[in-house]
Amino acid sequence: MSRIIRILGIDPGLRNTGWGMIASEGSRLSFLACGSLHSDADLSLAERLHQLHSGLCALIAEWQPDEAAIEETFVNKDARSALKLGQARGVLMVPPAAAGIPVAEYAPNQIKKAVVGAGHAEKAQVQHMLKVLLPKAVLKSADAADALAVAVCHAHMRGVRDLAAVVGRG
Repeated sequence: MSRIIRILGIDPGLRNTGWGMIASEGSRLSFLACGSLHSDADLSLAERLHQLHSGLCALIAEWQPDEAAIEETFVNKDARSALKLGQARGVLMVPPAAAGIPVAEYAPNQIKKAVVGAGHAEKAQVQHMLKVLLPKAVLKSADAADALAVAVCHAHMRGVRDLAAVVGRG
């Protein structure tokens, strides 16, 4: 019998950061919660990053995940926006790491492929599959749905790693 693993998925953003919490027991996935963290655009960059950091620290204290996963930054034509997203992403990786929670990183296409089966799936397809995989999920926003997809991807990848470990021992 496998133990229940609580997985926190994070879809990083400076303005809106999606988060999703699922439970994984073997191949069974269960929806726990999801939402978004917001930063105040009127504040300085440092203050906005602190808001995201504090919000994620509070979520970790409340939900106590066993593992976390975050979407990798995709290449953006606007270097300034890409840099700000990278800073937000870095700040969001610190709270789970500081709590001793392993943090995995996944490319957007890898997340889509794990959830839908195609790396270039549309957001609507990802959200549809999330409702199939997590029927009790209430997708509060696109950011929250993306974060749940990150968590589902991580759960699937853990299963692949676990299976590889078992096969490797055989």
